[in-house]
Amino acid sequence: MATSPSSDRVLLLGGTSWLGGEVARAALALGHEVTCLARGESGTVPAGARLVRGDRSTPTAYAELPAGQQWDLVVDLTRQPGQARGALAALSEHATRWVLVSSCSVYADHSVPGAGLDTPLLAAFEGEESGPEQYGEAKVACEAAVTAYRGGDALVARSGLIAGRGDLSDRFGYWAGRFALAQQDGGPVLVPETIDQPAQVVDVDDLAPWLVRAGLGGTTGVVDACGARRTLREVVDAASRASRFTGEVVPVPDEALVAAGVEEFMGPRSLALWMRDPQWQGFSARDPVSALEAGLVSRDLVETTRSALGWERELGLDRTGRRAGLDRADELALLASR
Repeated sequence: MATSPSSDRVLLLGGTSWLGGEVARAALALGHEVTCLARGESGTVPAGARLVRGDRSTPTAYAELPAGQQWDLVVDLTRQPGQARGALAALSEHATRWVLVSSCSVYADHSVPGAGLDTPLLAAFEGEESGPEQYGEAKVACEAAVTAYRGGDALVARSGLIAGRGDLSDRFGYWAGRFALAQQDGGPVLVPETIDQPAQVVDVDDLAPWLVRAGLGGTTGVVDACGARRTLREVVDAASRASRFTGEVVPVPDEALVAAGVEEFMGPRSLALWMRDPQWQGFSARDPVSALEAGLVSRDLVETTRSALGWERELGLDRTGRRAGLDRADELALLASR
C-alpha cells in the first residue's frame, strides 16, 4: 500500500469489529500505514489495511507480525486481561505509543452526575478470561496491565456509550429509528414521562480519529472519553427532528412502564437509554473535562442522530428482537392498553 514519507505505522489489536474497524479507517484517512491483528472472524478489515491473522488466546498470537517491527502506535481494544498482558509482553518494547480502549464501566459508583476520574474503581478481575458479567472488573485489570508495563506512558481511554453508524447495540439508534418508523405508519411514539434524566454518548466518528491523533500525538494518562452531557429529552427531540416526525408523542409514567415489565436502558423489551434507578444517574453523566482537555470534541447531537438513523434504515426500521428498545407491535399494544 502506498503511504506518505511521514506516515506512521499503526497496529490495531482488532480491527474487524465496529470500533476497531472505525479506528483503522480513521488511521488510514489520516495517511498512516495500518496493520490489524485479528482472527478475522468478526468481519474484514477496511480497504487499505493489512490483516495479520492471530488468535490472542494462544501463545503464538503475534508470530505472524514482522519480527522486530517498531510500531509508532499500538491500539488495544480487548476486554480480556490475559490478552492485554500478552500483547504488552510481546509488543510493548516495540511500540513508541500505546492506547488501551477501556470503559467507564470500570467505576464502582455510578450514582453521582458529573463525577470525574477520581471515582473509585471496581476490584480488578483476577483471572485471564472473563465473561460479560465481569466486563468492568476485566477492564480494570487490563488498565492495571498497561500501568505495570508502561507506567504512565500510555493513553487509557475510558469510553462512554458509543453511537453512530455501525452500532449493533440498538441503544442510541432506537429513538431515531422509532420516530422514523412512526412517521411511516402514522402511529404515536411512546416516551417515558421522566425524560430529563442524563443521556451521554460519544460519536464513533469523533472517538475513532481522536484515539489515533491523541495516541500518536503523545497524549498519556487516563481520559473519560465521553461526549457532552445531555438529557434523554435532548436525544428524543433530536431523533424527532432528524426523522421529521409530525405525529403524536405519548409520555407514559415510570410506574406504568415498570408494571408492564419494560426494562431500563438496554436489553430485550426495554426503553433505550431510560434509566430511573438513582444508583445509575451518573452513568450517562460523566464529567467530560478530561476528554475536552485531551482534544476530544463532540459534534452536534443532530448530526450523530442522522448518522444513527441512516444505520437504522439499513438494518430495517421495523425489525423485531432488538437488543434494546421495544418492538413496534409491543409499543403500540402498550399504548392501546392505557
